Amino acid sequence: AELGIADNLVRLSVGIEDPEDLLADLEQSLA
Repeated sequence: AELGIADNLVRLSVGIEDPEDLLADLEQSLA
């Protein structure tokens, strides 16, 4: 889970994915 969150933060900072996709990934990693 920790790695998933870190990966999401990296992708968010880079801006590769759409915010909605990042939000969905983050919610899944926290679920």
